[in-house]
Amino acid sequence: MFLYKQYDHDGLDRQFNNRLHVPDYADYFDRWERLSREAQQKFECVKDVPYGHLLRERLDVFPSALPQSKTLVFIHGGYWQMLDKSMFNFIANGFHEYAVTTVMITYPLAPGASFDQIVSSVRKAVGWIYENVSAFNGDPNQIYVAGHSAGGHLAAMLMATDWKLINASLPEDLIKGTSVISGLFNLTPVRLSYLNEVLQMDEQASLRNSPVMLHPINISPLIIAVGSAETAEFNDQSKELYEAWKYKGLDVQFLQLPQFNHFSIVEALAESETALHQSLKEMMSL
Repeated sequence: MFLYKQYDHDGLDRQFNNRLHVPDYADYFDRWERLSREAQQKFECVKDVPYGHLLRERLDVFPSALPQSKTLVFIHGGYWQMLDKSMFNFIANGFHEYAVTTVMITYPLAPGASFDQIVSSVRKAVGWIYENVSAFNGDPNQIYVAGHSAGGHLAAMLMATDWKLINASLPEDLIKGTSVISGLFNLTPVRLSYLNEVLQMDEQASLRNSPVMLHPINISPLIIAVGSAETAEFNDQSKELYEAWKYKGLDVQFLQLPQFNHFSIVEALAESETALHQSLKEMMSL
């Protein structure tokens, strides 16, 4: 019996189990941690800056050496229930040479935090960055966002944010461009999968936190990227967001990166020769 599309329960679970499809996933984690430690040694890094009162409402900042620099905010993945910003500090390696201030966000996780609370924390983080990034040589009027996996979902939710409702002092066009990488944008199948044992979403929470069900309010360029070696459902999720938002007034670019899997595509963000890096570089006019 089909649970979602052509998938029964086990089949749907397999679509979301990226570690099953990439047996050497632990090697990626080890490499990211090593490269991130090297980035912290190579560049100035201000760690664990609080943007809220919760324990995980923290961010790491790699300030540009030049004032009024463009700012790239990265939101990590981990199915909203694991991982941390510090593992992804290596992304600063790919942008420091362009005099970009790079910020990595950590946010509260399930099951301790609901989806609504996670989204709220990430919105709070970006509002804080707008108000404070000038202290780290960033330009608050040149903020760009990238997110991977669950972070891609959260980056898309930022595009559907009415910033005036968050804080009247925030501009409507706070984010000047977004890159969502291997993201999840329709949470219905997520709710039906093994992931919901921890996430504990009900149907209404899955709908109001699904970007495909929302209208992008922040009308700015959008890159939707996914790896061809990822599962069919991950590819479908990116295509679904593209179809849902391409006629909503956005400049949307869809990238399917040949041979990249769910983990190697994160590295593509920081590697100058990849189409993903080049597209983000063009978006940011670097």
